[in-house]
Amino acid sequence: MTERVSKLRFRRRPSPVLPEHRPLYKIGQTLLILQIASHGGKSRLARLHLLNWALKRPERQVQLITASKSKRLAVEAWGFDPALAIAIRFAISEELIEETSTGYGISESGKDFVQLLTKDEEVFVGEKNFLRQIGKGVTEAMVEKVASGWEKS
Repeated sequence: MTERVSKLRFRRRPSPVLPEHRPLYKIGQTLLILQIASHGGKSRLARLHLLNWALKRPERQVQLITASKSKRLAVEAWGFDPALAIAIRFAISEELIEETSTGYGISESGKDFVQLLTKDEEVFVGEKNFLRQIGKGVTEAMVEKVASGWEKS
């Protein structure tokens, strides 16, 4: 019996990464959230995750637009995205975002960068439109009220 040994060959091929998993994309979204929809350019992590979660689906955006107008957040839970956590860490290391005693805020470099994003009418069009509609209407207190219910469950 003759055994024939064959060799496996692997070819490294580029693999596409979804835009929402790219750190720079998430950094841009986060800076826009802080600039357009946060008081003083600052936000707690849970609120950043809520707005990030809403950006993924139009029906979620409608929920938050409604919440911003009614001043009542009717979302029981939302997802926490590891891609956002990674992007925040990168943004901190690049000095675009800084940690505060209660969460995160835009640094001076971040303000310069987000100003470029807001001026460019071809990038983050949907995100900017949504964030402008909710404005600063989804408050930390609203998010905290929902999140505090998680601990009781």
